[in-house]
Amino acid sequence: MMPRDSRKILVINPGSTSTKIALFENESLIWQECIEYQSAVLARFRNSLEQLPLRQNDIGDLLKKKQVDISSIDAVAGRGGPFRPLESGTYRIDKRVLNDVKQGKVQADHISNIGVLLADHFARQADAPAFFVDPVCVDEFDAEARYSGLPELERRSLLHALNIKAVARQAASVVNKTLAQFNGIVAHLGGGISVCAIRNGRMVDVNNANEEGPFSPERSGSLPVSSLVRLCFSGRYGADQMKKKIVGQGGLTAYLGTNRLPDIWERIDRGDDQARQVLRAMTYQIAKEIGAMAAVLFGHADAVVLTGGLCHDDRLMSWIDDRVAFIGPVIRIPGEREMEALASGVLRVIRNEESCLEYPHE
Repeated sequence: MMPRDSRKILVINPGSTSTKIALFENESLIWQECIEYQSAVLARFRNSLEQLPLRQNDIGDLLKKKQVDISSIDAVAGRGGPFRPLESGTYRIDKRVLNDVKQGKVQADHISNIGVLLADHFARQADAPAFFVDPVCVDEFDAEARYSGLPELERRSLLHALNIKAVARQAASVVNKTLAQFNGIVAHLGGGISVCAIRNGRMVDVNNANEEGPFSPERSGSLPVSSLVRLCFSGRYGADQMKKKIVGQGGLTAYLGTNRLPDIWERIDRGDDQARQVLRAMTYQIAKEIGAMAAVLFGHADAVVLTGGLCHDDRLMSWIDDRVAFIGPVIRIPGEREMEALASGVLRVIRNEESCLEYPHE
């Protein structure tokens, strides 16, 4: 029989072309699987919500294959999406957040929105509570950070909050501090790039990876505004085409026709100077954004933390290290800690180490 203080937590994390599922016993990972989807399959759905039955059925089939006794699950954690602005923490999934997703009352149509619907579905089967943790809409901005330069366009806090908070906790322990004491810069480097200033554990400023900041493997980042306006009204592209150019077909993809670093390095090693220059330009922009966030912190940074999938590439990271090491020690935490972070957030609530938050009313 399992000890009373042992908890099994099912974690569900829907991504753009996959759904990650994991089962934890306390902090220990029992198993993790990834259900992959072809882009052509997902293209037939008009929005993220329409994908719910497909992903729900596939998760159910996986749980049967893994012979998971659903009644043994103590809690279910789902990834949180761009809901209304929220405090950082762990939230119980209730009717309010479920209704917001179903009714489209969210900041953006993103596949992470259905994480709470998937978690709620399987939690009901298990007769267990369901939670989400540090969604992408966590908002801890300083007042100054909200100004864009036009009153009609307020800067919004949308970021890779789940992984950023998780690695900030880890980096804080490296420098012998708690998260609440930690001041630093966390750069989440993946298909999208979020560079975040953290003051006393709070994410006080960050670039919105879909709108600003460095260009990434598939996103354009900040663009020359007047030139962008002219391009939008040139008649060459419609609104949907422009959105795809900025998010999905921008960055490395736009310049080099691919977002795959191994292919780009192969071209560089064969002497492709353009590929080298574009890749160095991306790291230049990342380092410049890190420097901007150092200014947010008045130069007082315990560490610069590099995380995300791109951090597995030592050559790429060395180009960033060379430019930002003057700010503080550079700590690399490759990959992402989203599955562990979801489970840990639930455990902190179960163990009464922090309060469970309630999704706000209208």
